[in-house]
Amino acid sequence: MRDGARSGPGEIPGRWVRFLEEMHERASLEAPLLVQGTLVRVTGLVLEVVGIRVPVGSLCEVLMPGQPPVQAEVVGFTGDRAFLMPAGEIHGLASGARVVPMEVPVPALELGESRHMWRRTEDRSCHLPIGNGLLGRVVDAGGRPMDGGGPLSGVQPMPLVRRPINAMDRDPVRTPLDTGVRSINAMLTVGKGQRIGLFAGTGVGKSVLLGMMARYTAADVIVVGLIGERGREVKEFIEDILGEDGRARSVVVAAPADAPPLSRLQGAAYATAVAEHFRDQGLDVLLLMDSLTRYAMAQREIALAIGEPPATKGYPPSCFAKLPQLVERSGNGRPGQGSITAFYTVLSEGDDQQDPIADAARGILDGHIVLSRELAESGHYPAIDIERSISRVMNNVVPREHIAAARQMRKLLSKLSKARDLIQLGAYVPGHDAELDAAVKSQPAMMALLQQDTHARAQLRDSVAMLRQITRV
Repeated sequence: MRDGARSGPGEIPGRWVRFLEEMHERASLEAPLLVQGTLVRVTGLVLEVVGIRVPVGSLCEVLMPGQPPVQAEVVGFTGDRAFLMPAGEIHGLASGARVVPMEVPVPALELGESRHMWRRTEDRSCHLPIGNGLLGRVVDAGGRPMDGGGPLSGVQPMPLVRRPINAMDRDPVRTPLDTGVRSINAMLTVGKGQRIGLFAGTGVGKSVLLGMMARYTAADVIVVGLIGERGREVKEFIEDILGEDGRARSVVVAAPADAPPLSRLQGAAYATAVAEHFRDQGLDVLLLMDSLTRYAMAQREIALAIGEPPATKGYPPSCFAKLPQLVERSGNGRPGQGSITAFYTVLSEGDDQQDPIADAARGILDGHIVLSRELAESGHYPAIDIERSISRVMNNVVPREHIAAARQMRKLLSKLSKARDLIQLGAYVPGHDAELDAAVKSQPAMMALLQQDTHARAQLRDSVAMLRQITRV
């Protein structure tokens, strides 16, 4: 009544009309009820929950009195039981803990002159910060800063899973990319939007080669995903390999080996989503992911934990389904958009090139670069085995003269490889094989082309000129 005394006689009915209209609009919106579940079993890494029915991929929080909340993702279900995979430490959880589906922030709904945040969304999938504010930063698989640089700015939560681009809408790979590595530029030329694998065993220089490309590749933005690798390598890669210049245009997503398998999967998807964001802005992005094998191993841990039967060498079928889903997200965008040129390292256990993950990766990538332990042990760096490596788009991005010179050098290298034993035994006699004589004569120049100091950059045009000088093509 006091408000009525201050207001005019026609203002009270008007306020009631606006109030009733606002209540009517609220009532017309669907607001699903908040359902809570109960933790009933913990088996290894899997949490079994009853009482919730949310889609696979939804995020939940496990709440226990006196314990910090544990974030988990729904990875499967059977009957009325949901299987959750935690993204944090589960020490201290007990039977009966409350499990609550997490809310995803949605834009405020404007109703008249007021704004209301009470509405919930049915999209409960993972949303992480993505934006230009990530440049120069190091974050974990959950989007939390690891570099001590304070909170992120210039970012907004965005979903990790996006609708794939129609294959017919993508720009083809037609432009060469200067990687700064002489042997790759000359013999395995990479195109913008290509996806290529680095295949090697442990300790043959994968990380060093990735660092060279991160520093020297002609790209606008570099996104590095360190998935399942040693935690020590994170800081070393950033400080010693990337350096200040490389870090200024880079985003590093780190999910080291001691992270839960869900975090390792999420880290790879997060790095890819960040690269997609910059590609959509029309930029050329270099995506370096180390490694694709650790990504598959994380999926294997999750799949086996929820009861999926193993198939090839202990890898369940879902592992081989996840690989193309991740890899196909990179590449060229639609006309007018940018590109994502991706390098995925593939760990060949025991230097076995027939490892199931290595074999599957070769079939879905646009080429493979094989690193040889024998070359690494002889001091040949980068230890790229040219004869066993191939770039499937090289014929589309370089002129015919370059292709002819590369083929000629492959012939010379093959001749040297086959005659190596004869040369070492002293049984080689010049004059009997003109091609072998040419290969032996050109060996010092070819080795100079294929070897390179890690702190030296080799431009594409200089690499091709050196190749053509050797082969006279």
